[in-house]
Amino acid sequence: MSNPLAAGSLDGKRVLVTGSSRGIGADTVGYFAEAGASVVINYRNKEARAAKIANAIRENGGQALIVGADLTDSESVAAMFDRVNAELGGLDVLVLNASGGMESGMGDDYAMTLNRDAQVTVLKAALALLEPGSRVVFVTSHQAHFIRTTPTMPEYEPVARSKRAGEDALRAMLPELDAAGIEFVVVSGDMIEGTITATLLERMSPGAIGSRRESAGKLYNVSEFAAEVAAAAVDPIPANHTRYVGDISDFDQSEE
Repeated sequence: MSNPLAAGSLDGKRVLVTGSSRGIGADTVGYFAEAGASVVINYRNKEARAAKIANAIRENGGQALIVGADLTDSESVAAMFDRVNAELGGLDVLVLNASGGMESGMGDDYAMTLNRDAQVTVLKAALALLEPGSRVVFVTSHQAHFIRTTPTMPEYEPVARSKRAGEDALRAMLPELDAAGIEFVVVSGDMIEGTITATLLERMSPGAIGSRRESAGKLYNVSEFAAEVAAAAVDPIPANHTRYVGDISDFDQSEE
């Protein structure tokens, strides 16, 4: 997948992507770094993976910082942004990519804690670093974005509802963001081939991903979707603050 961002187009910009030690987040920081941005790779417990990504970026002439943080812990989040502020002096782009809720042994409320509460905690903690003209990108799925009008597979429903709750909570901050000159956009995509979520869903409900692929006609892979996330950080923001990736004709859009 080619980089949607032109080389040098983000020279001098500072970008943090949560959950970027693997998957969509890792490819997204790669695109930003190639375009000249100084990137912050955030991880929870995959420090070796984050370091590998950062080293590859540096070897190619880019600038990368790795910062571990448990996004469900407000003190950990505060320490992350203190480090970013000390190293970079602020942020121009914040991508809220980290999510979860299908992991085993994390508690019944973990999905809501991570996908709603932590997203708000992270954004509020980042406000002091985000200057006028900066942008916040929230990554979600069609299955979550449209969950109020279109049912999803039962195995994914708790995650979908928590992701939608997170989106709603962030949208509630729009007046505050507008007043500060901070832009906000949601990137909503279908199930993504090759992600942990897709793998877990396929394990829990064999054939689920193939069925969705057949219905949608195409499912994006990790690098393709990451390119859309990266582009969302610079492209004009749609009137409804939502960038749709892939077909949405199967979803009831009556509340949009």
